[in-house]
Amino acid sequence: MQPQPHIPPETANAAISAALKSQRPKKNRGSYSCGRCGQPKKGHVCNLDVPTTPHTVTTLPAAASSTRSTVVSLPPPLRQSLPNLRRALSFDDDVEPRRDDDEPDPTDLRVDAEIVQPGRFHAVGLWEVLKRLDPCGLMMAARVCKGWRETARRMWKAAEVLRIRVPRKAQIGYVGSLLQKCPGLVRLTLTLESDFDATTLACIAFSCPNLEVLEILTCGGAVNRISGDELDRFVSNKRGLTSLKMEGCSNLGGFSLNSSSLFTLWLAGLHSLSKMIFNCPNLIEISLEFSRQEEDSTDLVTMVDGLGRTCTRLQNIHIASQKLSHTVVLAFTAVNFRCLRMLSLILGIDITDASVAAISSIYTNLELLDLSGSSITDTGLGMICDFLPDTLSKLLVASCPNITSSGIQFATAQLPLLELMDCGMTVFDPSLDNPTLEDKSCTQKTAGYNQKMFIKHKRLKIFSLWGCSSLHALFLNCPELKELNLNSCSNLQPESLVIQCPKLKDVFASRCPNLLRDAIHKQVSENSSARENHMLRKRLADGSKRIQALPLLYQETIEEDDNNYPAKKRRKIEREVCTIIHE
Repeated sequence: MQPQPHIPPETANAAISAALKSQRPKKNRGSYSCGRCGQPKKGHVCNLDVPTTPHTVTTLPAAASSTRSTVVSLPPPLRQSLPNLRRALSFDDDVEPRRDDDEPDPTDLRVDAEIVQPGRFHAVGLWEVLKRLDPCGLMMAARVCKGWRETARRMWKAAEVLRIRVPRKAQIGYVGSLLQKCPGLVRLTLTLESDFDATTLACIAFSCPNLEVLEILTCGGAVNRISGDELDRFVSNKRGLTSLKMEGCSNLGGFSLNSSSLFTLWLAGLHSLSKMIFNCPNLIEISLEFSRQEEDSTDLVTMVDGLGRTCTRLQNIHIASQKLSHTVVLAFTAVNFRCLRMLSLILGIDITDASVAAISSIYTNLELLDLSGSSITDTGLGMICDFLPDTLSKLLVASCPNITSSGIQFATAQLPLLELMDCGMTVFDPSLDNPTLEDKSCTQKTAGYNQKMFIKHKRLKIFSLWGCSSLHALFLNCPELKELNLNSCSNLQPESLVIQCPKLKDVFASRCPNLLRDAIHKQVSENSSARENHMLRKRLADGSKRIQALPLLYQETIEEDDNNYPAKKRRKIEREVCTIIHE
């Protein structure tokens, strides 16, 4: 064996570098031809089948082991062959695995952007456009072409929330045909202009197996013909139903609801119920509104006793009935709902200060108390302030004619957590509503004429004085107030109005004199201007950067800032514009 010649290190390094350089793929910059068939790339989709090759591994000689042992050369990945071009609206190619029922996800819109043909929508863009249409518009869009019809079908199938207005002349199968397209529906809101009966309720039960929230509203003279037995059957069969809201329930007659999943129940338009049984152990919120007919024979005391036995987790209770009395309030106190946070008993003219004392002494954790339409006086407001100063944040005493401006001032001063207060129709003048009253009766009923009110509160956000026609002067100092209702405050004088509320957004002033509206607008504008100030600025010594200056230096640097920064370029604190609504 002949000895191998010695190779100097310089020569070995040069050989290694040459070998590595020869194995690097060449970069053809500026190439506009297809790498498979050589055709121009512009407007070209290559269908040529190119066999895939495995990754190559090249081993260098032993002399190169000191520098790099192996080099793996990975050619660029090859695109898969496309024997047939896919349509721009095709959903057949699923990237994610199919579900258990072997159906693709209806919201999967992954489409290759390179194959979208000119003049057609991208699938994702079409989905974003169609999902903003109402049901009627979506049904019309499905008639455009096959691709749009397929997209609309998948959109119906993926829908979880649906709001429908049923016209008066709609056929019986209108609602059923729409609901059959939405098997995954979770929330349904129906606004009915036509009569509503058990047939529509059966369509809802059959077409929406996963329904959780149902809301049925009536308008335009529509009649709800659902009986109590039909409602019981529907609630019992829908075991996943958590919220039920229904209007126009005058034909129920009586009901016995049994549901372990129901959390919220709203029934409006009730009249002369023979029985009301609530076997709903998880019920948290209930609202029962009765019609204002004098022939109502509903026994509210028995109803409250039943709620106390079966619905012990109630937190929000709202009952509107003219049959509310002190006896019903005593039934509430006897039950003692431990989780009660919101209590609303309105239209009860027989609710007095004794009722307020019973409620306040038992339910000391109330956050909302609504006694609108009752006969409570300023003494009752004082009891509320004594028992609920640490929890009450919303107090509504509208249409309580025995309350005066002094009681309202005292309540706002003694309730530090108060955020909402409705005192509508408390300080009002009956002679303005009925000018035909005799002089003697007017003198008796307008004894509280020209009343004044001074409100100063740190957390009050909504304050309503609608219908307070006897209010003569008003002073408001509420830094957090955002909404003020002065509708029908016709006796409020512009020179006696002071509004110091810098965060005020909406002021309702319908049926008010024009001079009062102008005064409101002027004061609101002044408050907004007072909030607007300039950013405190000061340049460094080299003039290269601005920093926040101390308040003491602001007066010294204001002239310099005015010269360096024109008024149109100053940074100002953005303020919210207040809207005065008078229509």
